Amino acid sequence: MLSLSCAVSKPIIGNYETYPTPTNESLWTEYTPAATRFKLWSPIAEEVQVHFYKEGNGGSSFASHPLKKSAMGLWALNLQGDHKGTYYTFQVRMNGQWLEETPGIYAQAVGVNGERAMVIDLANTNPNGWAVDRGPTLNLPNEAIIYELHIRDMSIHPESGITHKGKYLGLAETGTKGPNKVSTGLDHIKELGITHVHLLPAFDHYSINETKLDSAQFNWGYDPKNYNVPEGSYSTNPYKAEVRIKEFKQMVKAFHDEGLGVILDVVYNHTGITENSNFNLEVPGYYYRHREDGSYSDAAACGNETASERAMMRKFIVESVVYWAKEYHIDGFRFDLMGIHDVTTMNEVVKALKEVNPHIFVYGEGWTAGDSPLPMEERGVKINIPKMPQITAFSDDLRDGLKGSVFEDLSTGFVSGAENMESSIQFGLVGCIEHPAIDYSNVNYSKAPWALEPWQSINYVSCHDNHTLYDKLAISRPGKSEAERQQMDLLAMAVVMTSQGVAFLHAGGELLRTKQGSHNSYNLPDSINQIDWNWKVQHAEVFEYYKNLITLRKAHPAFYMKSAEDVRKHLVFEAVEDGFISYRLNDRANGDAWKTILVLFNAGPGPMPYLLQEKWKVAVMGTQFYKDGATIETQVEVPGRSMTVLYQE
Repeated sequence: MLSLSCAVSKPIIGNYETYPTPTNESLWTEYTPAATRFKLWSPIAEEVQVHFYKEGNGGSSFASHPLKKSAMGLWALNLQGDHKGTYYTFQVRMNGQWLEETPGIYAQAVGVNGERAMVIDLANTNPNGWAVDRGPTLNLPNEAIIYELHIRDMSIHPESGITHKGKYLGLAETGTKGPNKVSTGLDHIKELGITHVHLLPAFDHYSINETKLDSAQFNWGYDPKNYNVPEGSYSTNPYKAEVRIKEFKQMVKAFHDEGLGVILDVVYNHTGITENSNFNLEVPGYYYRHREDGSYSDAAACGNETASERAMMRKFIVESVVYWAKEYHIDGFRFDLMGIHDVTTMNEVVKALKEVNPHIFVYGEGWTAGDSPLPMEERGVKINIPKMPQITAFSDDLRDGLKGSVFEDLSTGFVSGAENMESSIQFGLVGCIEHPAIDYSNVNYSKAPWALEPWQSINYVSCHDNHTLYDKLAISRPGKSEAERQQMDLLAMAVVMTSQGVAFLHAGGELLRTKQGSHNSYNLPDSINQIDWNWKVQHAEVFEYYKNLITLRKAHPAFYMKSAEDVRKHLVFEAVEDGFISYRLNDRANGDAWKTILVLFNAGPGPMPYLLQEKWKVAVMGTQFYKDGATIETQVEVPGRSMTVLYQE
């Protein structure tokens, strides 16, 4: 998550705990051809109106209707007739003044730039075959191999061969070719072999002006505006509210048709603006946390943080993710700055989602960007993962153990020559659980296990935040050759792909992606952020190595065991010394076809001789993968900066 520049608003002080909270009432606009029901919760409003418009922007309201207040702060209007396609806004009067108009926090369809909602028949937005569309089955999260991408980045390059560049539909295209006829876009993702795509925020956000899409604009999207509507800049026509919905669904179905799951990056921890956010235009102050002086608290480092522990905010978050799961067939959710949310809300999120689809999984950043009034024991942070037994969190322990701190440019890790990183790597290899072989006092960040089960840890070395892996290695090891840094890169991903947690990779990492040294590219141009498909030609051997690693992991369930007990039983470390780690997976772990697997990581620059007591067959050595490798029995030479995998059948 990135800190955006947001103005800090004036204090709002309210006795929010006294507000009535109708948590069982539906607040979604309900459409039928016979009538539409508009609803809004605002217990301190004096009046509420709904205004009708012919278009999503411009022009004056052609009709306005008052909503009637009932119990628990609910306002409602049941309007006869077929209002499909009508744009509308709510407006709330408080203290004798009308606040700005808002599409409402439960808006499901909006016009350009998300200023007005639209009455919609969602059934009309479904692509052919939507009724039988399903994502992949997933028994446990560590069966997944996640590929984190930005919708625009994957297709915008001039040589992507994709027609709908930067659009939802661009990711639905098949048969696309780049330089030297390499596959691009969806075909590239399928060729790589991952199981799930993780989409950076694709709900409607503030940063992109949808009326000026012919001008260069870029943003990751961590500045939420309308949480329950797809972003319009990725659609072919942001002016027509139904288009972005239809095209988002077409994209999801295209992934599903290829057997790929779709994960949505969600940002319920803060809003892109504060004073006139849609939340504050309905019930000022209620949806946010405050300091003792009434000012907005700011654990998101963006001017505000939401109050998930309040009944109506918790209701909103839970209902919103369920809506995406049902309406858009989303297969998983990644929570930005999950540490800002309270444990109870996160557990309710998972419970509600599992009722929709038992194969959905939830993970998030187990930290905050700043301090919060929410007590530490209630936060959705790493140390509280045991209180959230169905939720997974990112392992920054392994990330920085492999390549060095993301906050210090010159910091190095296990693959780039740092000393005393072995315990951090071991911790990542077992999925951040309790394991008798690990000296936790020597782990870089966590001095105790924080995962109950191995699949509660996301194992990764890079993501959209901070430097790409390639750039981090280039900046931290400037004296090394390109070939040496490439070896470091491959070794880092080899560790990730043979770890017991959930495997996660940053889109383009398989092509040695660079952002030209940018540490934080959230609003930088396409020239910095795009996937350059020439890289696939230039680094074909890197792509093949990543692809082969994924194939190896998918073929051998010993690398993603089901429980901590299984990991402790089957995973045994043999040698752990400076720059070298070896471990065995014994007794056909997790039903593996191989009886025993021996994995050796050599982070040193030269080959490392390793004595063997038994006969082994070679599966991986250096950059080579073998279907039926040679048998060795006395000693193996592990090449410098590489992984070797041996096995017994």
